[in-house]
Amino acid sequence: MTKQDRAVRTRLALIRSAAAQFEAHGYVRAGLARISAGAGVSSGALHFHFADKAAVAEAVEAAAARALREVAVRSHGGDGCALQRLVDVTHHVARLLCADVVVRAGLRLNVEGAAGRVRDLRREWRECVQGLLAEAERRGELAAGVTPQRTSTVVLAATTGIEVLAREDHDWLARPSLTDLWQLLLPCLAAPRLAGAVDPAGSEPAGSDPVGSDPVGSDPVGSDPVGREAVVREGQAEAGRAGLALR
Repeated sequence: MTKQDRAVRTRLALIRSAAAQFEAHGYVRAGLARISAGAGVSSGALHFHFADKAAVAEAVEAAAARALREVAVRSHGGDGCALQRLVDVTHHVARLLCADVVVRAGLRLNVEGAAGRVRDLRREWRECVQGLLAEAERRGELAAGVTPQRTSTVVLAATTGIEVLAREDHDWLARPSLTDLWQLLLPCLAAPRLAGAVDPAGSEPAGSDPVGSDPVGSDPVGSDPVGREAVVREGQAEAGRAGLALR
């Protein structure tokens, strides 16, 4: 293994360990000693990559942001039904949150402003939802009298509430929870011609939903390849710039 590979792996392990600590103890109570120990490295190795706890938190938040943005970008691609893509993106985000501690911790850090307000992920989620609903309106997919503005308020309130409740109980992120939500909303939102055409359970097979899986020890960033690849790229760039061995 090259020095650069080891640097990348160590950075990934530190980000994942930090995410687990932030999720379990909160930003204030999470300690650098626990973070380095959880990653299986020395405190010197941690400080090689991060100046302080705020820098570690920023790395966790940035990794989560990239993963969530990738899901949002994918939802806006293609020519399929915009309402179905809206349903699908809520399921995709729920799977990310359920499967990846980095995404969970990063979103929470962002909402609480623990790492400083470099970005606003709640605002970005609102823009994603509003954009898909505006597209649905242009395509004639919304029922008469249904506006993107009013509908987005309901969808945002419901999905944000589920995310907050899931901090204590991940079952809120299970596919049936979101399916129930969309079974209630879609008959009110969708144009009559789409009755029964939009799947409230999402258009992906049920077996793709990793509810309850959180392989903390198996992958340095998480089970979802979107977040992992984003952090790998960042880690490789940093290691390449440094050109130094791990301590």
